[in-house]
Amino acid sequence: MKIGLFDSGVGGLTVLKALRDKYPEVDFVYLGDTARVPYGNKSAQTVIRYSLEGAEFLLSEGVDLLIIACNTASSYALDVLRENFSIPVFGVIEPGVKHALDTTKNRRVGVIGTKATVSSDAYGRLLRSKGIEVFQKACPLFVPLVEEGILNGDIAQRVVEYYLTELKDKDIDTLILACTHYPLLKPVIEEFMGESVKVIDSAESTALEIMPFVERSGSSSLSLYFTDHSPSLNFLIELILGEPIDYKLLTLPCKV
Repeated sequence: MKIGLFDSGVGGLTVLKALRDKYPEVDFVYLGDTARVPYGNKSAQTVIRYSLEGAEFLLSEGVDLLIIACNTASSYALDVLRENFSIPVFGVIEPGVKHALDTTKNRRVGVIGTKATVSSDAYGRLLRSKGIEVFQKACPLFVPLVEEGILNGDIAQRVVEYYLTELKDKDIDTLILACTHYPLLKPVIEEFMGESVKVIDSAESTALEIMPFVERSGSSSLSLYFTDHSPSLNFLIELILGEPIDYKLLTLPCKV
């Protein structure tokens, strides 16, 4: 079986890592649209168009299941992709919400993401439908921090403090990282929020969500594609996946 994932950049590699750990006998194809990152400041129409282009490329690679490893694209494009393609398509929002519902005790949940994800209210609607009080905050500088490999130190700490001080005062006990880039800043975020707040990313939750659809093929190939090279790309691939892996460059909507 071959599973395809796409994201606006490298953040979706956190989802890929969780899936490879959970399903070692499955083939994977990953596409990171690094030439057009971030998606979070784009219109819904543009995100849908980018998502269709990414999905079409992955379909051309013969994937049997598709994961939108991007919260912004999951917010805007999930239904469109499900309507346009016959294979199973999953986003990362519902798994993260389910995990938060199982975790929160005081039913006060924070959500941080891109401007587009927060504006879409995709997390908020699902959480409020279950009686959860929701506090959302857009953190647009988090993605460029990750893309530049600035994952700790004074700059990362100051940016985290700048955005999350407001949420820290809301008495939340659960915080959803509503962007697949954000888990790379998870240690800094956890340190700032304190032990009373459980910080959740959806990578492991997504791995569990797709279990009924996964067939172990006995092989374990991995193909990585990106639409642009950045100086930190090799560093981030090795940091997230635990090993250096070669990748290919392509231009969307064209193939390699």
